Amino acid sequence: MTPIEIARGYIGTTEGPGPENNPNIVAMYASVGHNWVEHDTVAWCAAFVGHCLERAGLRSTRKLTARSYLDWGVPVEVSDAQRGDIAVIPRGTSSWQGHVFFIDRIEGAWVWGLGGNQGNAVNIKRYPVSKLLGVRRAGNVTAATTLAVRDVQTRLRFLGYHEVGVADGQIGPRTRAAILAFRDDNDLPLVPIIDVVLEEALAEAAPRAVAPDRAAGVPAQSRIVSAANAQIGLGVIGAAGSLGAQITPALVEAEQARDFVDRFFVLTGLEAWLPAALPWIGIAVFVGVILYAIKARAARIEDHRTGRTP
Repeated sequence: MTPIEIARGYIGTTEGPGPENNPNIVAMYASVGHNWVEHDTVAWCAAFVGHCLERAGLRSTRKLTARSYLDWGVPVEVSDAQRGDIAVIPRGTSSWQGHVFFIDRIEGAWVWGLGGNQGNAVNIKRYPVSKLLGVRRAGNVTAATTLAVRDVQTRLRFLGYHEVGVADGQIGPRTRAAILAFRDDNDLPLVPIIDVVLEEALAEAAPRAVAPDRAAGVPAQSRIVSAANAQIGLGVIGAAGSLGAQITPALVEAEQARDFVDRFFVLTGLEAWLPAALPWIGIAVFVGVILYAIKARAARIEDHRTGRTP
């Protein structure tokens, strides 16, 4: 989606009534790096434009001053302005103050702007074209974040948010759940998006804490652990049986192949030492089975204790 298409989805959003704050507007400040803002009464037209740009994959100025967009992207002549370009007009009495919005259309002497904090809401409002301080277009603007989706997924897994699943580069339900879990643990706005705030928090975050009882526990009713325990038991019995009974390999027990096998053993000189070696070969096989089962069991328990699996 383009920034202006995203912006249109917010039409009708208003500041919270009275002392209340609209969490969607507060999240806009956070998405451009200003999670310190707790009240929607702080001028938010630049936060709104920046939020829509970041969601569309474009880097905003990440500032709360409207006139910061006079240096964003590339300049466009008013006569060449298009729907979706960004416009800035003066506001207030100070030279640094202003108002920024997306151009919806220009009709004669009027420019219709889709912006935030227009009468404390997101709407389309008209302004005189003569007031335009500048019109800007993305042009040479870089990507919104330095981290790709796959990088974010990999970082989340490293930090212990294994609900993210496979790092496939797609923001699906599991990735959104992991992002929300990370945001909740780190007191960030609960929005399932990748923005500058999430990126900075991921870079500084410590691994996810694991509950003590889980860190020392064993997964209940685990088929892997049960199968591993069965393999270990059978391996021990098999190794003991091989050692005690001096099992003759099944190969020489095949009646139709006995003569051939006997001749082969004689010709190759194996008849002298093979009977003595076979029990140890059998033991080695069973020991290998036991070790593999122990390894599988330990890996499953480790996954449980670190939170990788239930």
